[in-house]
Amino acid sequence: MPATRAAARTAGIRTALATVCLSGTLEDKLAAAAAAGFDGVEVFEPDFVASPWSAGEVRARCADLGMSIDLYQPFRDFDADDPEVLAANVRRADHKFDVMEKLGTDLLLICSSVSPHALDDDDRIAEQLHQLAGRAAERGLRLCYEALAWGRFVNTYERSWDIVRTADHPALGLCVDSFHILSRGSDPAGIAEIPGEKLFFLQLADAPHMTMDVLQWSRHYRLFPGQGAFDLSAFLGHVLTAGYTGPLSLEVFNDVFRQSDPARAAVDALRSLLALQEETADRLSPDARARAGLLELPHPPRLGGHAFVELAVDGGSTGAVERALEALGFARTGQHRSKPVQLWEQGDSRVLLNAGAGRAGASIAALGIETEDAVASTRRAQALLSPVLPRTRGQAEADLSAVAAPDGTSVFFCATGAGERGWRGDFTPTGAGAPDGPPVGITHVDHVALAQPFDHFDEAALFYRSVLGLRPQHSSEVAAPFGLVRNRTVSDQAGAVRIGLSVSVLRRGTEWQPGVTDPQHVAFACPDAVAAARAARAAGAPLLDIPDNYYDDLDARLAPPPSLLAEMRELGVLYDRDADGEFLHFYTEILGGRLFLEVVQRIGGYAGYGELNSPVRMAAHRRQRAASASGRRDT
Repeated sequence: MPATRAAARTAGIRTALATVCLSGTLEDKLAAAAAAGFDGVEVFEPDFVASPWSAGEVRARCADLGMSIDLYQPFRDFDADDPEVLAANVRRADHKFDVMEKLGTDLLLICSSVSPHALDDDDRIAEQLHQLAGRAAERGLRLCYEALAWGRFVNTYERSWDIVRTADHPALGLCVDSFHILSRGSDPAGIAEIPGEKLFFLQLADAPHMTMDVLQWSRHYRLFPGQGAFDLSAFLGHVLTAGYTGPLSLEVFNDVFRQSDPARAAVDALRSLLALQEETADRLSPDARARAGLLELPHPPRLGGHAFVELAVDGGSTGAVERALEALGFARTGQHRSKPVQLWEQGDSRVLLNAGAGRAGASIAALGIETEDAVASTRRAQALLSPVLPRTRGQAEADLSAVAAPDGTSVFFCATGAGERGWRGDFTPTGAGAPDGPPVGITHVDHVALAQPFDHFDEAALFYRSVLGLRPQHSSEVAAPFGLVRNRTVSDQAGAVRIGLSVSVLRRGTEWQPGVTDPQHVAFACPDAVAAARAARAAGAPLLDIPDNYYDDLDARLAPPPSLLAEMRELGVLYDRDADGEFLHFYTEILGGRLFLEVVQRIGGYAGYGELNSPVRMAAHRRQRAASASGRRDT
């Protein structure tokens, strides 16, 4: 008989993870799932077959880890038009039942057939499944039937439900899988009409919208909830409305996840289910929400903007970054009381230069995010599996909490309006005023852009969305000079906090490394980009040179006023326009190996980031770096 299921390890609905989601051996996967906090697992048969552990040993290990085995899967191509093939399939199923009894799980997943022997006859499929369910029931076991999106004949959940209903056996129910249903464009609303007691299992996966063979899409591009484009909260809402009471289980086939650190991927996976419960709760009636027992997370407080951006600098990059900030109109207004950290300010833009971070070159080390309730922001981060980072704090210094983003960037929660009572009180004023010369006019941080390691792009997007309560704002792909670059921006509703993420779609692993490794930049807002560029250039800012060809093409494409075009050409200002407004921006050269600064002007309702100009910027940075390497220019 099945083992008693472990008590729930996480708040809210029980959670489970298919072992196929993770890298490593079955032993590695079980340890990672348990450490992350999953309540149970689906054992993927190839993982078990490759394991040296017997079924009894796997059962004992899961029990020791406090996890149940909720499903054994998959059992493929059961129904058959040939009696001999059907007999062989029944024999194969009996062997799986033996394994299940030893594993201590009572549920087997049966996929719709893709075999040449598959039946296109629902009544005969139902009859065969009824007979198999009878054999399973004799041993205290159950079957759940799933329509594969690429099934030869049965490939929709509506048809699989018709078959299960016709079979009419208490040991036979339905498995609904979000990928198989949503990838085909099926309407999941009908799930709400299926009796909850016949929904034996639920498998969840997100995915980007793609136009390709659905099998290849499924095998390589599934994602954890919140990382793709599917409306999983609506999907889950229909399942819970039907009365489903089983675990929320992830079944994600993804080439990146299956070669990543399993412990890290498992935490990312569980975070996705916690965030999904919150999103789903908002779409259910109070009664349905109470019946489902969804997790309640601390609500994300309203954000007020970027309190500061902290740059790590070393001896070789400090001078270049300081000169660039000064030329852009920043003043060094404070020195930290106990740490080698400078405060630079202009308008509501604040940059910290940290010479004690222990990093080579210059890079973004931390983001200070203004929040109306720093304590609530911290509690939310912890509830979403982001523990508070240990910090050394001097006497009478601000007690700020920080968590680590997937790329190692620290995210600090700063109370809006704390002023000198908050983190700024840790800095001794220098008395410095604005630099001499025409003002650049920077007002605030418009956005921060962070290139992600290839393996962590989707993880980072989920982190910022869930922990900070941000929402996807903008996505694009750019054919850059050295390969395709994928961009994704998340923002709060007011646009006060914008964080851009990017990744090179193909890894760079050869000696030919023409691009900037994991580039990062801070974009500052101003009311007049042309005037700002003129003032910055006059002050000696290391602004990036843009080729004339760009402006010739810009004139042909968008025809900006000739006088504006001439000024932009002179100053290296780039331009974009859409139906909502205009965007002017300019860049500095690379500072300290990977960092550069940007100044932007938004006109009207323009909400993008000028991605069409990115290849021009990348090529210009390449030329700058090549010149620097040959000794012609010092950056």
